[in-house]
Amino acid sequence: MKRVLLFLYFLIFRNLPSSYFPMGRLFNSLRVGVLQKLVTVGRNNVIQKGFRFGMKDALTIGDNCQINEDVYIQSAIIGNYVLIAQNVSLLAVTHKFDSIDVPIIMQGSTKPDPVIIEDDVWIGRNVVVMPGIRLGKGSIIGTGAVVTKNVPPYAIVGGVPAKIIRYRNNNVTEQ
Repeated sequence: MKRVLLFLYFLIFRNLPSSYFPMGRLFNSLRVGVLQKLVTVGRNNVIQKGFRFGMKDALTIGDNCQINEDVYIQSAIIGNYVLIAQNVSLLAVTHKFDSIDVPIIMQGSTKPDPVIIEDDVWIGRNVVVMPGIRLGKGSIIGTGAVVTKNVPPYAIVGGVPAKIIRYRNNNVTEQ
């Protein structure tokens, strides 16, 4: 049954219009309802058109989250009240490249290391979060950032690679 639902999700439900369109709440309810049978999804979530996931056995989405259009999540544990903007990628595996005698494509992949997103995090548009990264509670990840290191709670980060700009709970900037 799960295989049929997975097929139907990727064929039909993932492509239903976003919640901004007429009857959007219905489309969101259908999409989230099917997702709840495939992965762990909490209550009161908005998951927009084009949401894709890689490792269905290693994905948890908390309550009151909003995941916008065309987000890709390989594997993640997502807390409550998380905002994820359009075109975000949360990665859990990457290619091995240790040997220079073997083409990278033949070296395989690393073991899955899910991204962990704590509560009340806002991830801006076009962000890439690398495997095993933890985004601390209340942090903000600026548009277009590539996150290669853990982000402390309430930090605002941006850039490539992402660096701390300042903290939400004070106006002191990181040097």
